[in-house]
Amino acid sequence: MSEHPIRTRREGGVLEVTIDRPKANAIDLATSRIMGEIFRDFRDDSSLRVAIITGSGPKFFCPGWDLKAAATGDAVDGDYGVGGFGGMQELRDLNKPIIAAINGICCGGGLEIALSTDLILAATHATFALPEIRSGTVADAASIKLPKRIPYHIAMDMLLTGRWLDAEEANRWGFVNEILPADRLMDRAWELARLLESGPPLVYAAIKEVVREAEGEAFQTTMNKVTRRQLPTVDILYGSEDQLEGARAFAEKRDPVWKGK
Repeated sequence: MSEHPIRTRREGGVLEVTIDRPKANAIDLATSRIMGEIFRDFRDDSSLRVAIITGSGPKFFCPGWDLKAAATGDAVDGDYGVGGFGGMQELRDLNKPIIAAINGICCGGGLEIALSTDLILAATHATFALPEIRSGTVADAASIKLPKRIPYHIAMDMLLTGRWLDAEEANRWGFVNEILPADRLMDRAWELARLLESGPPLVYAAIKEVVREAEGEAFQTTMNKVTRRQLPTVDILYGSEDQLEGARAFAEKRDPVWKGK
């Protein structure tokens, strides 16, 4: 078992987070709590703009919950930490882009973590499943999220049967953005992260909050909140220097310089 189950690397405004728990990168309670601290600090550090999450090794992204740890007393309903299981699923106000780079098997809670990100890249050999049905439990977060991400009947097929999807099928149903050769996966993740790093952080924050609000509301309800500046990120954006900078840069035919304020 890795002495440090989560590795991080920072370059400029990009944070790379790697799950490193051989052999399968499964997550126990202690690892989940570490991930929560990492993503909380990422959220709160204004100099960090984008995160990438991936797994170590060529075979596993993450299979989710560590059943071996559970067998020795790690309670399934224990303290997962500040962000819930995997550190980001229940972390409030996580308004920065996160990219998942799926380098292999992604199932159970690992797929639920991937569904909590904003963009998903997959290696050609990556596979996806929700096998909880076979162990007599419910994929709770996936049961909420997946039918909103892909066609209902495909989501229910995965939830009710636990069948596996390859990267091509996952891409076809729309929850994988790109498929890449394994040796290109992280290069592409960093290329995309650099693109996002150069973008307007206040706009990203507003987009993520509006999308979250809209998931459980009627269209007009969310629109009213936006136009009345009732969402904190939208209110900040509409009164920001960055919004003025965007207009000035357009008028002056130059690239904007975003300050995040």
